Amino acid sequence: MYAIVRTGGKQYKVSEKTVFTVEKLEADAGETVELTEVLMLVDGDAVKVGAPVVPGAKVTARVLETAKGAKIRGYTYKPKKNIQRHYGHRQWQTRLQVEKIES
Repeated sequence: MYAIVRTGGKQYKVSEKTVFTVEKLEADAGETVELTEVLMLVDGDAVKVGAPVVPGAKVTARVLETAKGAKIRGYTYKPKKNIQRHYGHRQWQTRLQVEKIES
């Protein structure tokens, strides 16, 4: 059984015991969160597709950690002006482990 869930404006394919990384959620490590925006549920040959979400479906996940992701380095340059700029960014992310998928 697996599900397609939406959180933070992105979609993720998850199954039980899957560990995945999402945009930062306001939850501490060890807490349980419920992802209620389930777009699709697949259980063997049975497929439930939501319009836009599957009613009554939810994914329960445990928060493993909240940390910064990999650094993204950027560079801007304007020719003829001798303007150069280097910058970096690290996005906050939350790692989740799926405990249960309910339909």
